[in-house]
Amino acid sequence: MSEHRPGEVFCLGLAIQDIIMSVAEIPAQPVKIYAKSRRDVGGGPAANASVAIARLGGKAIFAGRLGEDATGIALRRELSNEAVDTRWLRHFAGHRSPGSVILVDGSGERLIVAYADPDLPDDAEWLEPESLGGAVLCDLSWPKGALKSYEAARSRGIPTVLDADISRHGRDAIAPLVDIAEYVVFSKPGLVQFSGENDIETGLRLVAGPEHQLIGVTDGAAGLYWLCDGKLANARPPSMHVVDTVGAGDAFHGALALALSYRWPIEKAIAFSNTVATLKCAMPGARAGLPTRADVMRFDPSFDLA
Repeated sequence: MSEHRPGEVFCLGLAIQDIIMSVAEIPAQPVKIYAKSRRDVGGGPAANASVAIARLGGKAIFAGRLGEDATGIALRRELSNEAVDTRWLRHFAGHRSPGSVILVDGSGERLIVAYADPDLPDDAEWLEPESLGGAVLCDLSWPKGALKSYEAARSRGIPTVLDADISRHGRDAIAPLVDIAEYVVFSKPGLVQFSGENDIETGLRLVAGPEHQLIGVTDGAAGLYWLCDGKLANARPPSMHVVDTVGAGDAFHGALALALSYRWPIEKAIAFSNTVATLKCAMPGARAGLPTRADVMRFDPSFDLA
């Protein structure tokens, strides 16, 4: 039985505290350098996607796991201040919340060093959301939670989107998510890690399955590559000056899930997602740079989410 709710997306995965340092260039060897600026902000693929959805005028519900510490409290508060529903964001006593340090160079490229408590409980029995909205978006940080959400969504006829970036979990934990999700979009490093292939088309063909409505990979300024009717297709994003690429993939996945909640045709959903990701890259900050619905409408009025 479907419970389709257009404009509402259930997001599950990582919420993390990012310390973002702006540097002239990312060093290629061990060395001491000085940053030009520092920003402390909440991040994480699914968490940023939930903020993107809220800013675009949708309703985002975020589910995830945090430590019972000051960082976790700050992360919850920041999401709530962005109008994200955090009722399924759970804190665990005795554990540390995730954190990362991100170096961003003058061209917007990045180097990320992330930490996640390996002992954070991964049980998903407590996860029983009464609604999954119009689409479900998960990243790879909590496989048990993602699989449970996907199984519930598929039984209710709700589109399922997977943000398949690189993961610290083994292939055996990730493969069921790639198999069950209908719309799978890898990052290029994520596809290489999962498929073992450096060539995009070869990697996509290796992982494509009969249940996939979309199997693709984002590749920076080249946009999205995906398999369409057995052939490799490409949709390039709009041209715009790049300030900061951090969070572009998160923006893309959030926009894609939101578009699918409205049951947009896949070509329009991809174009919308490319636009949202591009607008994010024109502004500094993974989360601070996420565009609003008004920003998108000024850029292209055809993407009307009303």
